[in-house]
Amino acid sequence: MSKEFFIMNILVLGSGGREHTFAWKLAQSSRCKAIFVAPGNSGTEAIATNLNIGVTDFEAIKSAVLEHKIDLVVVGPEDPLVQGVHDFFLQDEALKNVSVIGPQKAAAELEGSKEFAKEFMVRHNIPTAAYESFTKANVEDGYKFLETLSAPYVLKADGLAAGKGVLILNDLQEAKDELKSMLVDSKFGEASTKVVIEEFLDGIELSCFVLSDGKDYKILPTAKDYKRIGEGDTGLNTGGMGAVSPVPFATKEFLDKIENQVVIPTVEGLKKDNLPYVGFIFIGLIKVGDDPKVIEYNVRMGDPETEVVLPRLKTDLVDIFEAMANQTLSNIDIEIDERAATTVVLVSGGYPEAYEKGKEITGIETVTDSIVFHAGAKYQDGKVVTSGGRVMAITSYGNTYPEAIKKSYQSIDKLNFDKMNYRKDIGFDL
Repeated sequence: MSKEFFIMNILVLGSGGREHTFAWKLAQSSRCKAIFVAPGNSGTEAIATNLNIGVTDFEAIKSAVLEHKIDLVVVGPEDPLVQGVHDFFLQDEALKNVSVIGPQKAAAELEGSKEFAKEFMVRHNIPTAAYESFTKANVEDGYKFLETLSAPYVLKADGLAAGKGVLILNDLQEAKDELKSMLVDSKFGEASTKVVIEEFLDGIELSCFVLSDGKDYKILPTAKDYKRIGEGDTGLNTGGMGAVSPVPFATKEFLDKIENQVVIPTVEGLKKDNLPYVGFIFIGLIKVGDDPKVIEYNVRMGDPETEVVLPRLKTDLVDIFEAMANQTLSNIDIEIDERAATTVVLVSGGYPEAYEKGKEITGIETVTDSIVFHAGAKYQDGKVVTSGGRVMAITSYGNTYPEAIKKSYQSIDKLNFDKMNYRKDIGFDL
C-alpha cells in the first residue's frame, strides 16, 4: 500500500468547540479510518467515538491509544501540553512511534508561564509590551512599578488561569489592591503566585495561527475573537464569545510584517533555544499604529477561532498533521477557502460566573445554513443538554463577513435553551 493511502486512527484530546471542529474536519478526509475524542461532547459523539477519559489522565490515554491502535494524537487544550503529554509519549516504548500534534513540555511553557514567554520575546527581539514580574516577596516593588506606568494597568497571572487571569484596570489604587489580592491572597490559586505587570497597548487585536513541524512553518488564516461577555466588548472576560476570519484590517503589508517581525523570529527562536515544536503556535497580536506587537502565545489552537479558521481550510487535515509529524511541512500547499467565516458563541445564562447545567437544547436539526459546533453540551437521556458555560459555536460562510454573521444570527433564531445568552454585535468593530 502506498504511503499516500495510509489511513489512520486518530485521537483528539479535549471536549470543546475546538475539538468538535477538529473531528469535523478530520472526518472529511478519506485517510481517516476512525476518530476518537477524549472526553468529547454531543457534537463529537455524532461523528466519532467518545472516550470517557480526562485530558491529563496520561495512563488512561495510553491504554486507549494501544487498545484502538491510534496512529496520531491531536491535543486540543493547553493543560496536557503544559503537563508534558508529548514527552510522556516519547518516553514510553509502546507509544514513542505514535505521532503527537502539540509541543513538548519545555516549549509549552510559552503558554504555561507568562514570564517565560516575555523573556523569550525579549531574547529573540519579538515586539511586545514593556513588563516586569513580581511575587509575594516583592509585592511592594510591584506597587512602585505600577506608579511608573500610566493607566490602564495590565496584570497577568503567570500560570494557567483558563483564559481569565488577565485584569485591565483604570485606577492605580485598584491595580495595587488587585496585585495584592493575586499575590498575597492567591486570587487565582497557583496560577498567580507570580504576576506579570505590563504596559497597556492600545490598538485592535487579532490572532495569528502558525503550523510548525519543528523545522518549517505554514501560516493559517488570521482571525479575531471577542473575549468579553457584553456588547461593545464590555463586562467580564470569557473564553471567547465569537470570531471572524479573515480579519479585514490585516492587509498584505501588515501580514508581511507579522511574518517577518513575529513568526520567523518565533520559529527560529524555538530552534535556537532547542525547544522542539510540532504543533500550533497561536500568536495573540495587537496592531499598534501600523505595527504588530505580541500580547501572548498559546501552544494550541484558540477557541472559538478554530471554529472559523479550520472551516476555511481546503487542504486535507490528515495530510497536514502527517507532514507536521514527519517534518515535511514544506512540501504541503495550504489551500484556503476565499469566503469569510464567522462564529457566534451561545453561552449559559450567568456565564462567566455561576450558571446552571442540564438545560435541553432544541432546534439543532433545523439549522441548515450554518455549522453547529458543540462545546459545553452532551447527550443525556436521548436529548442534547448544556454541560458548560460556552455551549455552542454557530459558524457560517459568506462572501463577506457581514453576510456570514447574518447567517449565524438567523441560525441562532432556530436554537433555544433556558437562559441562552449570546452577543449580538460580533464583527461590530471591523
